[in-house]
Amino acid sequence: METLPPPPLLQKLKVHKLSSIITKTHTFIHSIAILFMLYYRLIINFKCIPYWFLLFLSEFVLSSLWLLNSVHLFSPVTRTTFPENLVDDNNELPEIDVFVCTADPVKEPATVVVNTVLSAMAVDYDPEKVTVYLSDDGCCITTLCALREAWRFGEVWVPFCREFGVKKICPEAFYRTVGDDDDEEIKGGNEYLQQRENVQKKYEEFKERLKKIQENGGTKDTMVHFGPYIEIIGCGAKDKIPSLVYVSREKKPSHPHHFKAGALNVLLRVSGMISNSPYILMLDCDMHLNDPSSARQAMCFHLDPKMSPSLAFVQFPQRFHNVSKNDIYDSALRACFVVKWPGMDGLIGPMLSGTCFYMKRKALYGTDIHKDMDLRELKKYFGSSNEFLSTVITSINHTQNDAGVKEFADDKIQEAKFLASCTYEQDSQWGEEIGFLYHSVVEDYFTGFILHCKGWKSVFCNPSRPAFLGSTTTNLNDTLVQGTRWNSGLMEVLFSRFCPLVYGLKSRMPLLECMCYAYLAAQPLYCFPAWVLAIIPQLCLLNGIPIYPKVSSPWFAVYSFLFVSTLSKYLWDVVNTGGTTRTWWNEWRVWMIKSITAYFYGTLDAILKLYGFRKASFLPTNKAVDDEQQSMRYQMGIYDFQASKMFIVPLVTIVILNMISFVWGVTGKVIYEGRFSELFGQVLVAFFILMVNYPILEGMIFRTDKGSIPISVTLLSMLFSFGLLLF
Repeated sequence: METLPPPPLLQKLKVHKLSSIITKTHTFIHSIAILFMLYYRLIINFKCIPYWFLLFLSEFVLSSLWLLNSVHLFSPVTRTTFPENLVDDNNELPEIDVFVCTADPVKEPATVVVNTVLSAMAVDYDPEKVTVYLSDDGCCITTLCALREAWRFGEVWVPFCREFGVKKICPEAFYRTVGDDDDEEIKGGNEYLQQRENVQKKYEEFKERLKKIQENGGTKDTMVHFGPYIEIIGCGAKDKIPSLVYVSREKKPSHPHHFKAGALNVLLRVSGMISNSPYILMLDCDMHLNDPSSARQAMCFHLDPKMSPSLAFVQFPQRFHNVSKNDIYDSALRACFVVKWPGMDGLIGPMLSGTCFYMKRKALYGTDIHKDMDLRELKKYFGSSNEFLSTVITSINHTQNDAGVKEFADDKIQEAKFLASCTYEQDSQWGEEIGFLYHSVVEDYFTGFILHCKGWKSVFCNPSRPAFLGSTTTNLNDTLVQGTRWNSGLMEVLFSRFCPLVYGLKSRMPLLECMCYAYLAAQPLYCFPAWVLAIIPQLCLLNGIPIYPKVSSPWFAVYSFLFVSTLSKYLWDVVNTGGTTRTWWNEWRVWMIKSITAYFYGTLDAILKLYGFRKASFLPTNKAVDDEQQSMRYQMGIYDFQASKMFIVPLVTIVILNMISFVWGVTGKVIYEGRFSELFGQVLVAFFILMVNYPILEGMIFRTDKGSIPISVTLLSMLFSFGLLLF
């Protein structure tokens, strides 16, 4: 009997054993040192009990967070895909819906939005199997008109990309770096150069039309409608490019709209009525496709018979085109996408990261939905629309949706509008068990967590060529505002019944995966040890109270080992994943800054919401271009302190306090009183804080440019510092 050849290899997994062994060994040794440190803190005879309690609690919290963080690298892996081994017949590849979300036409300009849409339309996939949806939560006439113009230009742009194999399929990125990709010119020759020039002229005309639309159409004050509005901008079946649909849901002050999660759930329902594709690509409006093969790379996992049944989503890293070489604000989130996510991929998969992921629609429909449920039972979960329920049954039964956009009738438009109304979700499980979940403003983290609790898995795909490129925050104020919002949402989960270490273990999620989720949810708690260790040792130093062992004591070796061990292990992690010592130092500084500000305000905000003193809010990060001088300083690696006083004042206060403590500790206590041995630890802490935060010291004393720290902020911070000295 003839043996059948093995199926073609679609993806390959590589386990980084050396990194795993080093991390586990270090964790074991470091944990023993932590136990010795905590034991010392318990047995020490400390003069001031409140200070002792704060120090012990801060060291305990810091150690606990370190332990939770260390498990990210217990099983790091990388994956390689082979999209060329997918079936050649496009009929065998599944349909894909692309969701693009925008909420504010001022902070998210129409030019940025439509470039993301155009890149999605140019993906290397059968155009009849791709439908692109734009959710406009700002319901702005400018965005709608810009999308209509994007369709017109797309009829030129998409065929050009397909004919010549263009890789930079975002037109703005393509013409901004024209000539960089020599392989594209070689492939097309003179014909390519001529077509590129012709398309560029059309693109400039397209941008001029967008400019006129923005000048004449207004911004967020000019609304498209007062109810839900859906428009099929273009039908791909006729034009041989992906279909394009505009969706703006109904929003009323009397009904909670649940921010981005609510908008995504509307897209989930509306797309179910129109195309009902089994897979969904989610994109933020500023995150364009940079590699047309990303869909095929994702299908290498989704179509792998060994992992497909339990695979919920394929997460790609977020990469950013506007990050500087030094990345002084850690805007690239390198620790997440380069260190932590590959580590979680070796467990049951990375967290859902808000954008750049290919999701299985069925995973969002819940695991409690069965094929034999009748309509009455389904309505309890999905709402009252019979037409939509039929699409749900289609998705559950894995049957083909043959109608598509080309046969979408006017009566179904009305039904889709009903699905986008603000009252549709009443008496259903949308946001509770179905779709993207509503319990936190970080809907991506929470939805991914619940999916993993239900037994679904995920994978992390990080190809050498960035599959997606976007823009990120490049100034201190936006970075900290964004961080405050994220950390507030994470703390909401930690304080709720869905606390990862409780709910995750009850759901039988693997312990290490629970610890990874718990670390991110508890990360804002860094604010407590950061504030304590930036104030208490310094106040004790000024008063001549030793809180660390003498240099001659064996216990001093424990603290020294923990200090050096933490710094050196993190340095190894950074260098081992392609970073530099400058990257390591920048990330330490950003960690301190965020701990004092974003983590603290995020925790405070979550506590206020927990006790009903404040309502949840969501403000989009600014996607518009920053001030030119501000951007120049960022590219030069110079901190810009044009930020809210609520962020700058605490930072400057801490630096002034540590500066006073260090100077007085060295001159008055170490040199004059000769107490070097017993106070050295506190002098070192103050010195380390000053060294890490030198840009704040520089901005306060040595700089006079617009980005320096204003004198008024310095004086106010000095007042707070002197207030702390009274304690």
